Amino acid sequence: MLSTLLVIGGVLVGLLVLLALIVSLSARPQTRAAGVPSPTPSWVVDAGRPHPDAWASLPATTTNEIPAVR
Repeated sequence: MLSTLLVIGGVLVGLLVLLALIVSLSARPQTRAAGVPSPTPSWVVDAGRPHPDAWASLPATTTNEIPAVR
């Protein structure tokens, strides 16, 4: 009886620790302080275009960024 309660208690404590770990790892990152410089911009910013929207219709213009191999 006591060993069963210890096993159930250990499982519950383990699940709570796992839940706390998941919540702590999925938390939003802290905001930067006022004096901290921003990181260097990525190539996405340098491209000058917004991120493509998956639900938007395809653009009518063609692109030469990835030319077709014929």
